[in-house]
Amino acid sequence: MLMIFNLLKRSKSFWITFFVSCCCVTAAAQVTGIDEWNKFPWWKRNNLRVIQVNLPDYEAVKLDADSLVKDLKYFSANTLIINAGGIMAYYPTKLDFHYKNPYMRPNMLGDVVAKCHTAGIKVIVRFDFSRIHQSIFQKNPDWCYISPKGERMINDEMYVVSINAPYVQDRAFRIVQEMLESYPVDGIFLNMPGYLVNNAYEGKYYGIDQNEADKRAFAEFTGGWELPKVEDRKDSVYLKYLDFKAVTGKRWSERLYQLVKAKNSQIAICTYTDQFVDIIRHESQASSTLPYWPYGASDNVANAIGSYPDHVISNASIQQISFQSRFVAVEPGEVAIRFYENIAGGSGLDLSLMGDLREYEDERNYDVIKKIYTHHKKNEEWYGNYSSVSKILVIAPGSWPSGLPAQEYRGIQLMLKEAHIQYDIIEQKEIINRADVLKNYKLIILPDITALNSTAVQILKRSAQEGVNILATNSTLSDDQKGMSELFSASVVNGDLDGTGNYIQVDDHKIFDRLKQQQLISWKYRLGLYDFSLMDERYLSLMSKGRPGPPEITGGHEPMGFHAVGLKKYPKAGAMLFPSNIGRAYFQTGYEQYKNLFLDLVEILYPQMDDQIISSAPARVELVLKNYRRNIPSNFKNAGSEGMILHCINLTGFSGNTYFDPLPVYNQRFSIQSEFKPSSVKLLSNKKPVAFTYQQGRVNFILANLNDYEGVIIQK
Repeated sequence: MLMIFNLLKRSKSFWITFFVSCCCVTAAAQVTGIDEWNKFPWWKRNNLRVIQVNLPDYEAVKLDADSLVKDLKYFSANTLIINAGGIMAYYPTKLDFHYKNPYMRPNMLGDVVAKCHTAGIKVIVRFDFSRIHQSIFQKNPDWCYISPKGERMINDEMYVVSINAPYVQDRAFRIVQEMLESYPVDGIFLNMPGYLVNNAYEGKYYGIDQNEADKRAFAEFTGGWELPKVEDRKDSVYLKYLDFKAVTGKRWSERLYQLVKAKNSQIAICTYTDQFVDIIRHESQASSTLPYWPYGASDNVANAIGSYPDHVISNASIQQISFQSRFVAVEPGEVAIRFYENIAGGSGLDLSLMGDLREYEDERNYDVIKKIYTHHKKNEEWYGNYSSVSKILVIAPGSWPSGLPAQEYRGIQLMLKEAHIQYDIIEQKEIINRADVLKNYKLIILPDITALNSTAVQILKRSAQEGVNILATNSTLSDDQKGMSELFSASVVNGDLDGTGNYIQVDDHKIFDRLKQQQLISWKYRLGLYDFSLMDERYLSLMSKGRPGPPEITGGHEPMGFHAVGLKKYPKAGAMLFPSNIGRAYFQTGYEQYKNLFLDLVEILYPQMDDQIISSAPARVELVLKNYRRNIPSNFKNAGSEGMILHCINLTGFSGNTYFDPLPVYNQRFSIQSEFKPSSVKLLSNKKPVAFTYQQGRVNFILANLNDYEGVIIQK
């Protein structure tokens, strides 16, 4: 008490000095944090709001730097991607092998860079080294692609080049060097990198490049092998060619990385691949087939973040409907969903459109772009610094899945999304690089992953032995009988049966509770007949096709002696194999029997699958739950979570082939699993508090109103 009394007797000047010194210490700490933040690579802040203007050559003559910057600021963009070179130079190049845009004003690009920087906007310049102009081709035909039939790949006056020929291996680096020496750009974006077999702009397949430079490079790589002419995964030469493409692509990327970083380590490299880049770019594009895939942005972002966690991800919303309809935009509702899924998953915002923002041919999305970019700018501290809460992992069949494997993969995701079950994604080839994180999951789902290398199989087997459950569907490991036997103790009897007309019999309604009103499940597409005799449990008898009609003679469905599902038990987990395309069946038909069957199977392996979020929200409200740490300088290099954020994205306006405005959703109940009692729960939109209770490890609250999007911040 005496010490406190003596302190209180101190003079006014003492207390002024004391408080000033405290404030200085605090300010110094803040300045240090900001200084470190500013020295940090700018893209690592993960607050990108990108707008890419893909300029047709003729628009370069009228592009005005002042109006462009004004428009970027109006939309709250902080990063511009703009044409620079490769196919066509948008600056006064001095290189005779770099075709100049004939409409270009000499200092157009320089003005854009300078005025963007004055406005605090980063500039990434776009290169495309996939093609050269006819005038360059005529002097150097040996630089260009030639098909197995002797055809050139041409778009009007632009000729596709060969990766191992002098243009890509030498001239491209000279072009980048010239650009870096001419303008203080913040990044470079590489469009269409890698080996081409298709003319994407015309939808025509040409085949493996037979350029003499490619033949020599492949012979050197293999010790004399001849370049394959057909893409055949059963051909050992073609498999070697895939290795060749990977190695040569990596070497080229490394050379570019070294060139750029030697100039300035603060210049970001952005492209669609993952090696020697800083920003991995992905794209959400208009669907060319039905049903449309409304979770494309969530899919892209989760795949990239899960597979390459050390990179920043920027998923671009592509305005155009198709290459043939570049100047007409997709629907505003679709763009809004893409943007909200981006920020919910951990990407920034990214928009790619044709031409300048002025006098654009289709401005229907401008209000959506303005609204969501402004929202992100206002709330960027709550975005982009997330960690996962998920206990389920889905393995993706590549970073750009297509064909039947993509349908299986998307159907699996669709069923999980509609059940509000949280999951992460890792690309199949990254299993071997992310083996250390697999133990964090309770269930790993393999949708139609036909083959894995032996190391990945061993990693999965070890994960199962350590307590991670595995569920594989359709043709998973069908190209690797040894791996299938080792992981599941199963083998293929008939992998090509068309299951249309067959039935799956529901044997046990205690296990398959969601199917309690069904004795049979109709089937279509692939129905694998597998030997499960060495597995520990078998479920769901397969029934023969019987007689389809007329009605008087229908029936005759008999047990085939096979089961739809087998389970191998490990000491702490199970490995389940369902060799039929349950994902594709749901993706294509939407019949709830398939989702009910799948969720029952998931629950057998992981009974707590839906404990994280219990909600009355409709299935078409996408829920994404993340741990967050505010994305601010004072949190620089800090670890740990400050709480959770629940993203609610309203997809009720999506009808399967059209995007309407979402329907408002009212008074939805939420119960969120939480290891901590929150200090507060509030809405991101207006920062207003939400009444909540915390009981038995769960946060309970009601979301009174959901229009297109809301974030709910659950603070520690």
